[in-house]
Amino acid sequence: MLEKNNQIIKQREIVSDDWSVLRLEEGQTADHVEVPDGKIIVPLSVWQAQRESLSQRPALAVWIASDERPEVLKGELDKFALVAVDFPKFTDGRGYSIAYNLRMRLGYKGELRAIGDVLRDQLFSMQRCGFNAFATRADRSIVDALKGLTDFSDVYQASVDNPLPLFRRHERHVRVADGGDVGFGI
Repeated sequence: MLEKNNQIIKQREIVSDDWSVLRLEEGQTADHVEVPDGKIIVPLSVWQAQRESLSQRPALAVWIASDERPEVLKGELDKFALVAVDFPKFTDGRGYSIAYNLRMRLGYKGELRAIGDVLRDQLFSMQRCGFNAFATRADRSIVDALKGLTDFSDVYQASVDNPLPLFRRHERHVRVADGGDVGFGI
């Protein structure tokens, strides 16, 4: 089954999307499913089963399920126009770790797209973990979802988008010699 979004959020803008997501239907297997022509984001299992024939395509992308490991793509990430991470339901947070590992441990620099049950409330945190594209749920306003990327003006923790925690980004003035507390200014 092919899923198609007409628009996605990419690099903080709403843009047209010309990619389709291939999802296996009940009874289909990764090694026998037919991958149609065009810009298709295939499941990791399909890539692994049909690597030889799929690697000949000019435009190919892969999506990783929340229970799969991105490390299996080590050394192959440059073959994909984009990598997507599936969120089967909004309460499943494993995709955040997958995105972080793709960026920080595997050094992936390309488009990293969140697909599936993607809602406005998640976008800010997803962006912090390394996502730069979002295919939001079709039953929600993409214009409203875009606002989710600016819900907060600053963050405390270090992450993919800012490797320094807040206390390292701001100058502190400690006046220990004046009898001040060492923790003054924290």
